[in-house]
Amino acid sequence: MEVRLELILESIQDIKGKKSVRIDLRKLEDRPADYFFICEGDSSTQVSAIAANVQKRMKHELGELPKAASGGRQANWVCLDYFDIVVHIFHPDTRKFYQLEDLWSDGIFKAFDNP
Repeated sequence: MEVRLELILESIQDIKGKKSVRIDLRKLEDRPADYFFICEGDSSTQVSAIAANVQKRMKHELGELPKAASGGRQANWVCLDYFDIVVHIFHPDTRKFYQLEDLWSDGIFKAFDNP
């Protein structure tokens, strides 16, 4: 699990994703996954690039594909579902609107500085 979590973080940082947070949801009964990654990009282009890099590296380095990927090129929010890890990549305004961190505030948060 740790290798996968590190690879996702590195993939986000490769494309200069900002305000990255990992939320450990394993102690919550109603969790949709074990972990959430939440980050943001300054534009829909950067959001798409971060999502593409996560998918590329997970496939090439670990042989994993997401069970679902929603969003797309012009999206302000891309969600990559790797069963037990869900990656949310937002445009800043969309992140503020949905406030996922508040919805899952019972989880254990770990924030990562921009490299």
